[in-house]
Amino acid sequence: MKKIEAIIRKSKFDDVKKALHEIGVNFFSYWDVTGVGNETQGHVYRGVAYSTTDIQRRKISVVVSDEFLEKTVQAILDAAYTGSVGDGKIFVSTVEEAFRIRTKERGTLSLA
Repeated sequence: MKKIEAIIRKSKFDDVKKALHEIGVNFFSYWDVTGVGNETQGHVYRGVAYSTTDIQRRKISVVVSDEFLEKTVQAILDAAYTGSVGDGKIFVSTVEEAFRIRTKERGTLSLA
């Protein structure tokens, strides 16, 4: 099993959620997060200066079977892409075990 954590633009969240549902990923968690990017200069918009060092993003976390990893990552990549700096990151890590508390199922059975 693999855990996929994606940090994406908030504006792309609905697109990513739809893409995940289309491939059969119907359960995932998400949080609003703030991070610090590479850009250290501020910007001016309509005469008002604002800082771009603190970046508002959404973090998505989902656990999938090993066989479903590539399909899930590709769905996120395609849906979150704008081609601009700040599109986000995807991290993949190994999950040793998972349990469904209600039924006491374990492993990939607990993911369905």
